[in-house]
Amino acid sequence: MAALVMGGTRLLSAQEKPLAPPLGPRDCRLLMEAKTGQILVRQGPCEVRHSPCSTFKIPLAVMGFDSGVLISAHQPAWDYDASYPSTRPEEQTRLDPTSWEKISSVWYSQKLTGQLGLPAFRRYVDQFPYGNRDLSGDPGQDNGLTHAWLMSSLLISPDEQAAFLQKLLAGGLGVSPHATALTQKILPVFPAEDGWTVTGKTGSGFQRQPDGTLDRSLALGWFVGWAHKAGRTVIFTNLLLDESPQPGYGGLRCRDAFLKALPMLVKEP
Repeated sequence: MAALVMGGTRLLSAQEKPLAPPLGPRDCRLLMEAKTGQILVRQGPCEVRHSPCSTFKIPLAVMGFDSGVLISAHQPAWDYDASYPSTRPEEQTRLDPTSWEKISSVWYSQKLTGQLGLPAFRRYVDQFPYGNRDLSGDPGQDNGLTHAWLMSSLLISPDEQAAFLQKLLAGGLGVSPHATALTQKILPVFPAEDGWTVTGKTGSGFQRQPDGTLDRSLALGWFVGWAHKAGRTVIFTNLLLDESPQPGYGGLRCRDAFLKALPMLVKEP
């Protein structure tokens, strides 16, 4: 089909429409219809598990609201304490559930799990079920309650992330409707091209080498969530694994690439 020219502007034909950027050899890109579970795009080794990093703030919010530790979009507001390890000025302040998700604060997550306690934390992770459900933490450190999801023992695949998100949107996690509604309310929202609105969470970390050590020169980046347009909701999980050192947080680069590519990935039904 030839390209059309209207008002001096050349319109691309269907065959000429740009393709989404290619993935790295270990990256994953997965999109599925929220209502039916139909897979729209599945590229890369989406079955391989990795640390969820800050994408775990989505299930943490569900746990917090369902248990009553978290009360509303802006309660509780907790003050930063100098004893919390932090090198980010933006999180060295009072945070509430909405700002916690927006700036992706580690210390707020750890205070939340501390108030949950390990038995409740383990019960929720098993109930969802979330990835490999391993809350042992770093070997010999007994720190699973505060570190399991931070490049430690807890691992999840992009396929499993999508399954968890589908249950969240469908109310299938076995928690209160209040908990699922408030979790969805506090997550960051991003405008995307072609009329899509994206709700999602980034996660940034580093890759483990075969000997178990972290290679801080190679980023791991997630962006997971759902996109909505005209009554249609599409769940997505994106994983980036750098093959060589790159500037910036992996999660932010993963997010920005997906927001740009979304219209090219989702065909109109």
